[in-house]
Amino acid sequence: MFAKPFRVKSNTAIKGSDRRKLKADVQSAFPSLSGAELSHLVPNKEELNVVKMYLHKGDVVTAYVLNKNPIFFEMNRRLYPTVYTLWSCPDLLVAFTTWPAVLTKLAGGADLMLPGVVVPPSGLPELQQGDLCAINLVENRAPVAIGLVTMPTADMLAAGMKGKGVTTLHTYLDLLWAFGEKTSPPVIPHMSHDPGGIRNQLQEEEKGEEKEEVAFDADDIENLTAELDSTEKDTPDMRNLCLNEETESEHTPSATIQVRDQEAHDGDVVDLKEITEDSENHHDTENDHGTTKIVGTVQEQMDELLLQCFLHALKFKVKKADLPLLTSTFLKVHVYPCCPEGQQLDIKKSSYKKLSKFLLTMQQRQILQMKELSKGVESITGVNWKHADLQSFKVPETVTGEEMGKSDRGSDTGYQPPEIKSFYSVSSKLTPLFEHADLKKDAALSNADVRSIITNYVKSNDLIDDYNKNYVTINPTLCDCILEKSEYHTVTKLTWDDLFSRCLKSLQQCHEVTFPGQKPIVRKGQIKPIDIDVAQRASNKKVTVITNLEEFGLDPQILGNALQQKAQASVTITPVPGTKGKMALQVQGNQVNHIAKLLTDITNKNNEGESQKSFTTQTYWINNRVLLLLLLQYFGSQHLPCHILQQDIMFLLY
Repeated sequence: MFAKPFRVKSNTAIKGSDRRKLKADVQSAFPSLSGAELSHLVPNKEELNVVKMYLHKGDVVTAYVLNKNPIFFEMNRRLYPTVYTLWSCPDLLVAFTTWPAVLTKLAGGADLMLPGVVVPPSGLPELQQGDLCAINLVENRAPVAIGLVTMPTADMLAAGMKGKGVTTLHTYLDLLWAFGEKTSPPVIPHMSHDPGGIRNQLQEEEKGEEKEEVAFDADDIENLTAELDSTEKDTPDMRNLCLNEETESEHTPSATIQVRDQEAHDGDVVDLKEITEDSENHHDTENDHGTTKIVGTVQEQMDELLLQCFLHALKFKVKKADLPLLTSTFLKVHVYPCCPEGQQLDIKKSSYKKLSKFLLTMQQRQILQMKELSKGVESITGVNWKHADLQSFKVPETVTGEEMGKSDRGSDTGYQPPEIKSFYSVSSKLTPLFEHADLKKDAALSNADVRSIITNYVKSNDLIDDYNKNYVTINPTLCDCILEKSEYHTVTKLTWDDLFSRCLKSLQQCHEVTFPGQKPIVRKGQIKPIDIDVAQRASNKKVTVITNLEEFGLDPQILGNALQQKAQASVTITPVPGTKGKMALQVQGNQVNHIAKLLTDITNKNNEGESQKSFTTQTYWINNRVLLLLLLQYFGSQHLPCHILQQDIMFLLY
């Protein structure tokens, strides 16, 4: 549940009344706690905070943090202890025992399967479906996870210990644990009557493993290196960015809207001109190309515009994963951006007057379902995607022949993204390790080249461990190149993963930027992503500051003009202090959503309809799409700049 990043909404000190209520809830949920243990878990005077957070699936969780460590979290009005609490009270919950290798799977979000449960001689504990339980490891009774039992104990035995046993909620090494001080679990031996069978079973497993020969040949090593290189291929692409500012608007004597099919994933920019009414030519505007007439009073036109934006937002913007969705968020984030250029959507000028009344009408037409969360706060809980109105809706656009020619001509000078390549250069410390491959200092290497050279070096020097092929023996050269001084006399073997990661960490990271028609530019370090920072100014006003656009060949002036029209906010461009030639784009208000949409969804197509080139990377550089999507989860409450989150994001991608 906490395997993926969550967003913190608030972090406040607990009130005295809430502290007493928490203590009462803990006593009620866990009656086995003594008075001293309860006072230790929920003290009266120590620092205790209440943290409200949104999980990646939209669940709302309230965590109680004592001295920087989360001790309990509450979800759906049920209280759960964390591993920090269970380490203080290991007998608070009935526990299942599993093997240490299963812990990494549990921390990644997997559930505990019954084949991985170690059955003690005394048998499994008696539990019912939905009961809360803990999970510990053999040789250590300290719990490393908590979860909910999926079936009664009798059904587990009847099923032959096959299937899912525990739905994992929280584990050691997940992000809720990382929200605290990241301490390791204490070593608590099992009860005297338990370890006999468990230890015997563990010894039998170890003996069985010693008898088996582990085949780890060259093909396996190549497969391992290929998996480690998969991050290069999985890096998502970013579409080309073309920002065209309309400088002329013509009023045609009739209102025509050309309707054409458009898929949800095309990303085409829909360009709608302001529709004017001419009663004299009203009957001449219809033709055989599917044109539509918008005639009538301002109220009728606003009703039709509201319906058009509503259907456009539901069909092409809202996804099933976004539900439930607050109606206010739906209007601001999805409906308003669908308004055609040159027009302004004003619900007060429509016959509905209020958004709630309009959505109620749509609910009566069975297009969507709504639920009132509280007085005046409504949420969209479901959408009938198969409704006839949604199925038949097509995005209209009015583009004259002259305007089409302008668009075609503008595509010739559209934004051409640079090609960015990341690589490594040999540092002086690792020069002895790469000398056998005839490589000197500052030689350029890709990720795959590094792994191939290290693999060949280990094989040629016969450093693969004889008893366990997963380990590499450290010789004097490897010791000097990759080990710390404190490890010279303690570390004699390393796993392949650890060996590769240490070598990559010691190499100098570089990147090469190549703009179309220009010579490549090579710089040390990783390329800096576009920096978006929501700052607070006087009178509690917020501004969004965008910098580092020049790294990717983006013109701040063109982006500012497009953003000004999109967000309907003032935009200023100022030099960045302490730099030469770099400009900062400042937009009034928190405009992270609009900036993300401009940098990820806008595409540039030429007059021949050719698909756009993708903005790609080849190693660990974070492109704008990934960075901005993660920023949308953090900026709402933390308002952190991109460079603060860069290391964490890099870790997630790696």
